[in-house]
Amino acid sequence: MKTLSVLLTLSSLTLAASAEPALTIYNQNFAVVRDTVPLDLKSGANSVRYAGATAQVEADSVILRDPAGKRSLQILEQNYRNDPVSQELLLSMFEGKTINFQETRMKDNTQVRDIIAGKIVRSGYVPGGGNEQPIIDVNGNLQFSLPGEPLFPDLGNDTILKPAFNWLLKSDKPGKFDAEVGYVTGGFDWSASYNLVSPEKGDQCDLVGWITMNNTSGKTFEDAKIKLLAGDVNKIQPPQNMPMGRMRLAKAAMAYDMAETAPAVTEKAFDEFHLYSIARPTTLHDRETKQVEFAHAEKMFAPTIYVYDGAVGYRFYGLNYDQGYGQSDNKKIIVQREFKNAETNQLGLALPAGKLRFYRRDTDGQLQFVGENTIDHTPRNETVRVTTGNAFDLVGERKQTNFKVNTGDKWLDETFEIKLRNRKKTDAVEIRVVEHLYRWSNWEIKTKSDDFVKKDAQTIEFRIPVKPDEEKTVTYTVHYSW
Repeated sequence: MKTLSVLLTLSSLTLAASAEPALTIYNQNFAVVRDTVPLDLKSGANSVRYAGATAQVEADSVILRDPAGKRSLQILEQNYRNDPVSQELLLSMFEGKTINFQETRMKDNTQVRDIIAGKIVRSGYVPGGGNEQPIIDVNGNLQFSLPGEPLFPDLGNDTILKPAFNWLLKSDKPGKFDAEVGYVTGGFDWSASYNLVSPEKGDQCDLVGWITMNNTSGKTFEDAKIKLLAGDVNKIQPPQNMPMGRMRLAKAAMAYDMAETAPAVTEKAFDEFHLYSIARPTTLHDRETKQVEFAHAEKMFAPTIYVYDGAVGYRFYGLNYDQGYGQSDNKKIIVQREFKNAETNQLGLALPAGKLRFYRRDTDGQLQFVGENTIDHTPRNETVRVTTGNAFDLVGERKQTNFKVNTGDKWLDETFEIKLRNRKKTDAVEIRVVEHLYRWSNWEIKTKSDDFVKKDAQTIEFRIPVKPDEEKTVTYTVHYSW
């Protein structure tokens, strides 16, 4: 096998990326990379080696073009090499050549190291990760094992330890110019997270949103222009051939120019997704996690909501007149926070999916963590509601007090009693009692202790104010017919 230095003597160019690469990172463990590389080509075919790609590049996604549009470029052939570094791989670089091996042996209870010269007849390396027995010529004798630890010479300018493309490029014009190479690569992801801080009392809070980027691609990007795309982009896993839909998206992302604006992060609708641009070029090192603040809102209204769902888990599955179905001993009243993502509520920014943490200040001003959850991608003017935990001092109790069924006349009556207890010393609360009318689609509330709201075809909700140290009872009778 020829060494890389020999390959490079065939009138080829070795390229690395120039400054200011561009990244569009998706929150699905891949990214679109756009680099500028200098070329000095002659008319016709040119042998070029590009060693600036990541270790997780999808080789069939490469796009090479002249951004000025002055010449036509065509990749006639492309060979990609990214073999895992191993002893066998390095031995293969010196097949047919003689290198030194270090043998370690014991002599008179002393460790002795000898240097043995051996010609590598066969390295044992098989591209793709396989191995064969090596063959080494030592003093005219062939042996099927290494005579010692191989001592490899300096590789010089060889970059075999880096992923590399070997291109055969065709250009319609000679000359020097900066080409643009773009490709899809794994090893990147990003996520959003939000911290909401509330005062000791009240429903106002401050929100800070963070973007967290992770680079495990095997390459550092210096002073990169970074964009983040939020949305549910179709991607086949594991990647085989790049789908045309994603190829179009990749081309669009590579062609999209960054807006020069003052904020640290700007947001814009893009196709059926949302694109977030980091204003300043930033360096993203390999194996690095970087965070940037992208959202900030003060005195946002986010009220606390208490919900008692005594029959949680029971839903409408068809006609049912089993008396015990739907009974539950659940006493927990869940705590939720809700806010509208609108400019009138200090927000109005498309919020990418992520983790939402809640803090509340103690009487001495110290922050206390009071729950967290996740939110989905949320457009502007939509409402976010998340569960943060269960209330300590609020208790619910639900029981069936009456049940009658007449299968001949096809009707069923059922009565429930729901008790709500507020053990807080000073705070009055409103508890939303959710009831699922799961027995049949035709129903009618015959009697009720309180007004309710019909939430959907099978769900009603009572909103009950409960004073400190007070117990309230809600009752209703539902009539089913079929």
